[in-house]
Amino acid sequence: QVQLVESGGGLVQAGGSLSLSCAASDGTFSSYFMGWFRQAPGKEREFVATFRPSGVTTYYADSVKGRFTISRDNAKNTLFLQMNSLKPEDTAVYYCAARSKSKTYIPTSPSAVDYWGQGTQVTVSS
Repeated sequence: QVQLVESGGGLVQAGGSLSLSCAASDGTFSSYFMGWFRQAPGKEREFVATFRPSGVTTYYADSVKGRFTISRDNAKNTLFLQMNSLKPEDTAVYYCAARSKSKTYIPTSPSAVDYWGQGTQVTVSS
């Protein structure tokens, strides 16, 4: 069973920065594609960022490209999302996600995710 625990959310003013972390259970990174999604009030969950199958190249939603950075510490089984130049429209619950590497790489579809974290709230005030 994969366990994902996010942390680091909070309230920040527009233009500010936040860093999210996702602690994964041992072995997750070697067996699962990892990424971040978010869900704003009244909206569907949407893709934010992930790694390509190489595990090195990153891939971002257009709405966050150039402002957010996904990274990972394999030794600590931890996934990160550095968020800079935050905007009020970035307000959402942010989720860490995992999809088995035994399945086809489908990075942007919430329905393709096998495991979710509990989510962490990010609120950006104007």
